Amino acid sequence: MGTPGEGLGRCSHALIRGVPESLASGEGAGAGLPALDLAKAQREHGVLGGKLRQRLGLQLLELPPEESLPLGPLLGDTAVIQGDTALITRPWSPARRPEVTPGGAGGHPRLQGRSGVRMSRARSSRPKVDGVRKALQDLGLRIVEMADENATLDGTDVLFTGREFFVGLSKWTNHRGAEIVADTFRDFAVSTVPVSSPCHLRSFCGMGGPRTVVAGSSDAAQKAVRAMAVLTDHPYASLTLPDDAAADCLFLRPGLPGVLPFLLHRGGGDLPNSQEALQKLSDVTLVPVSCSELEKAGAGLSSLCLVLSTRPHS
Repeated sequence: MGTPGEGLGRCSHALIRGVPESLASGEGAGAGLPALDLAKAQREHGVLGGKLRQRLGLQLLELPPEESLPLGPLLGDTAVIQGDTALITRPWSPARRPEVTPGGAGGHPRLQGRSGVRMSRARSSRPKVDGVRKALQDLGLRIVEMADENATLDGTDVLFTGREFFVGLSKWTNHRGAEIVADTFRDFAVSTVPVSSPCHLRSFCGMGGPRTVVAGSSDAAQKAVRAMAVLTDHPYASLTLPDDAAADCLFLRPGLPGVLPFLLHRGGGDLPNSQEALQKLSDVTLVPVSCSELEKAGAGLSSLCLVLSTRPHS
């Protein structure tokens, strides 16, 4: 048994998907989002990949942009990963379902599981990048698929604290989706948190460390934090940030010798009012990035990458 929360942020690999031209027209929004500056969005995305690879030392896998999947770069919505298990989600928006439609999975065995999940495992040692599911399979993760058509789940509605899961019940994620999270990750408590805004839970709530919840200052964010405090059996410190989007951060522990964990977060160019508060997180190395242009397409920082560890899990 390790220290509670020690599994939070363990990572060796990061997965991202390139920004297609179709995202720039706004056609990927499906909800009247504004068109964006494609070159700027691609620069932001490139810098994010560079930080993950060079600053954090992760092995970076980049899926090519797919014009038929305008919101494909938001691949954080498509999977929930913990340990050696990846739950492939079922997005609320039908337009995004092709992002998680099985394809190219070859002849890997697949078994019907309980409570609306299907499970399969691939053991290939050579990663391929022809889709999120395939990339995760080829990294050796156990793949769990949502087979219940009544369930909806976006990955950015799921917050893992290292001790437990909180699943936001939002426009994007329903009770059935939360139940499948609980059925998939049975070693952890799973609690549901109402999300009163049109956003995802992780749009305004994240982990600043194994024992610290960071949240925005909006009514929706503070209501969610109060609900989490009532539901949990674990004492978490909390840090309130002026900007909701600043709480959409990633606590990452690549395991580099003698190096503090990292907190990947929105920088001063995006959210200047929250930088002073973030400095209070003294046990992490702050790594700022920008996604202000990608944000126009609904992207938050946690939606732009998937991080995982292929090292043995205790």
